[in-house]
Amino acid sequence: MSGAQITITKMHGAGNDFVLIERGNLTEDYLPSLAISLCDRHFGIGADGMLVVSPSQLADVRMRIFNSDGSEAQMCGNGIRCVGKYLYDNNIISDLHPTVETLSGIKKLELHLDSTGLVDTVTVDMGPATLLSDDIVALTVQSGTFDTIPVSTGNPHCVIEVDDIDDFDVTAIGPQLENHPYWPEKANIEFITVESSDTIRQRTWERGAGETLACGTGACAAAFAMVKSARTDWPVKVKLPGGILIINIKDDHLTMTGPAVKVFECTVQA
Repeated sequence: MSGAQITITKMHGAGNDFVLIERGNLTEDYLPSLAISLCDRHFGIGADGMLVVSPSQLADVRMRIFNSDGSEAQMCGNGIRCVGKYLYDNNIISDLHPTVETLSGIKKLELHLDSTGLVDTVTVDMGPATLLSDDIVALTVQSGTFDTIPVSTGNPHCVIEVDDIDDFDVTAIGPQLENHPYWPEKANIEFITVESSDTIRQRTWERGAGETLACGTGACAAAFAMVKSARTDWPVKVKLPGGILIINIKDDHLTMTGPAVKVFECTVQA
């Protein structure tokens, strides 16, 4: 399908940016190539990923996430906050507690409004996290051997504590670990430095997208891994290059609170 007029909403959550579209009549086989073209930062609008909103029989709406390389992700914490803001601010829903169907299951949101009545921040019930190994897993790549904590938050994460993330070569080591054979479907790589018992700093190499300014599921994975290893306590403030996310736990489910921002809206011919 080409030559179609598509309305795009550019949004970001803590700097993790997206182009959001409604599915409409777009065909399934067209979505990956559309994500590649729209997310291109030189020849397209530019984004880490594409959010596709469509009706759901199980929840208030369905969300799909395509990375900038056209691959599909199971879940995106920053993206789902943007979807919540889009739905409410555009009067598609009126409930401040909507549900969203994802490939990782049904997610519940709590929308927080600003003084103008628009969504400012969103709390997401991210569901349970799981340690994928009872022990530290040593992964060897070209740049060396790294002690990692494998975590699932609906998608695979590899958490690595380093002395100083500011001086760490994320762009070189991230893709090596993303493509390690330990991860048959690749993984998101979280490099973190513990600042205090309730604060960590994080940089993420996101599979299919490269280094991003924030990763919601990655922040959840990192916080979970650090609490499980007795390095921090709940709640955990996660400082990302694009902003701050607060990760907490309630009834064994992780919750994530952070901003959702609309940048602009436009119509493109794709």
